[in-house]
Amino acid sequence: MKFNSQAAVAELEYNAERNHLLIPEYGRHLQKLIDHVVKIESREERNKAAHYVIAIMGNLNPHLRDVPDFQHKLWDQLFMMSDFRLDVDSPYPVASKETVTTKPEHLDYPQNFPKYRFYGNNIKYMIDEANKWDDGEMKDALIMVIANHMKKSYLSWNKDTVKDEVIFEHLLELSKGKINLLKTAEELSTTSDLIRVNKKQSNKTVHTNTPTKPKPKFVKSNNPVNKTKKA
Repeated sequence: MKFNSQAAVAELEYNAERNHLLIPEYGRHLQKLIDHVVKIESREERNKAAHYVIAIMGNLNPHLRDVPDFQHKLWDQLFMMSDFRLDVDSPYPVASKETVTTKPEHLDYPQNFPKYRFYGNNIKYMIDEANKWDDGEMKDALIMVIANHMKKSYLSWNKDTVKDEVIFEHLLELSKGKINLLKTAEELSTTSDLIRVNKKQSNKTVHTNTPTKPKPKFVKSNNPVNKTKKA
């Protein structure tokens, strides 16, 4: 039989002429197999073929075997790759095009625009919580913790010293006049101590994120060329 090059070229398939792959990760051959299963007339044979395809898909994703609802995900992908034309008995609720293509509802994200952003939103939450407490030693201790944390946050963004009065004024403003430390005799932590704490925390972050390089291993050479001859 003589080889006909023109006939062979005519039988070639180009990606531009092929059908679109709905899930490209599984490849062209599995897509063709699913298209063949859809055309099987016998429902019993079609069910057997569908379970066979599910087994192949599971072997292609061994890293997902420990994921919950792994089989359910495979069946959903099977129906998606068949363009929801596959009519088989699924052990899970049959997915439809509407349920798959429906976009989730918009999740509202709380937008806060504080005046002093370097303090963060958590400081405002802590101040509001402190305002709910009854007067006493516990509340006074909490207020001092908040004030010290405000000073540390201020110094982490402004690499300079700051007076306690500035922090007290900001605290008075953020608490809407309910927390006033301007006349208190207590002092906050010193600027040097807070800067030292910030440096320690930043160094820990750098060392944690920086991968350590393995030390080179020196192998003792047995090459006689490197050995010096005795006279």
